[in-house]
Amino acid sequence: MSTTPTNTEGTDYARTPRTTPTRYKDRATWEREAIHAILDDAYLCHLGFVVDGAPVVLPTVFARVGSRLYVHGSTGSRPLRGAADDQGLQVCLTVTHVDALVLTKSAFNHSVNFRSVVAHGTAYQVTDPEELDVALAAIVDQVVPGRSGEIRPANPKELAATAVLRLELDEVSAKTRSDGAADDPADADLPYWSGTVPVSTAYGAPEAHDPNVPLPAHMRRYPR
Repeated sequence: MSTTPTNTEGTDYARTPRTTPTRYKDRATWEREAIHAILDDAYLCHLGFVVDGAPVVLPTVFARVGSRLYVHGSTGSRPLRGAADDQGLQVCLTVTHVDALVLTKSAFNHSVNFRSVVAHGTAYQVTDPEELDVALAAIVDQVVPGRSGEIRPANPKELAATAVLRLELDEVSAKTRSDGAADDPADADLPYWSGTVPVSTAYGAPEAHDPNVPLPAHMRRYPR
């Protein structure tokens, strides 16, 4: 299997019925750069699929390489073993950032400012050793940029226990909300507070497990 991601031409991903929302269509985009930016600002995703007729959703880490996603898993996971078959595993992968709580004078108009991506497709387990090296390094660096070059590579036993799924970004869209509070005109004079509460992820200072090893350069970006 080639390690070169596909679907790298054009500025937009193709629209499909599954990637076209039925509500708030103005918040959706298929623009490649916007979708990649949302994905690159995350490392946690939720992977949905069906097992024995029942839906399953698993949280896991991922990385983007071009127009391809690599998703971390375990070879001992029963559902993920299905991705090793020739037909692959039908999945829906989602990524969501919460940027603000939007509070209004009525409960009905409360909302959340967010950035999200939903991708549909067939995931396949990565078996090519070269591609697996690329995928694992990308996943490590997605969580902590620069980390893959500062650690021991996985040994054969660890690789045997690790599964990585490949999902091409062919059927994908993003949806965002970045508006302020919108009170109904009839509520304007009510004595209730309305506005937004920004939400962000905070990292503390690194805490060394081995005090004899100095803090590497790639870790000096924390806290951020």
